[in-house]
Amino acid sequence: MSSLIETLESEMTKDHVTAVNPGDTVEVHYLIREGDKERIQIFSGTIIAYQGSGIRRAIVVRRIVQGEGVERIFPVHNPRVKDIVVTRRGRVRRAKLYFLRDRVGKKTRVREFLGDKARAAKQADAAARKAIAAADAAAAAAPSEEAVEA
Repeated sequence: MSSLIETLESEMTKDHVTAVNPGDTVEVHYLIREGDKERIQIFSGTIIAYQGSGIRRAIVVRRIVQGEGVERIFPVHNPRVKDIVVTRRGRVRRAKLYFLRDRVGKKTRVREFLGDKARAAKQADAAARKAIAAADAAAAAAPSEEAVEA
């Protein structure tokens, strides 16, 4: 039974997921449906928590909209989550940043993670994005199986 679940999970997981941590400021590109049209909407905010592991992994992103705090939970492996872009790495000492809910204004800011480690992580993320884009381009250029059979 568990092997069946594991095989289903391995089929559903994304090949590459951006490494994010609590305190990071991210832009989540989320596919929404309006009537019969679909478009990508960007939700930008600070990650205050993550939960689960494997295919069940989810992040909680918080932002302030017109003076009101808004939080959304995004399953990382959801097909509707197209991309997670880290705009700023945060330096925090906790796994859950729920204390940010009580703060208003400039007090909600998190210290930025700077230095050689931050630069190396940024370069690694850029290289991974480049490799994924190249793989997607190669897959698009390769003829599909249906075209070969015809």
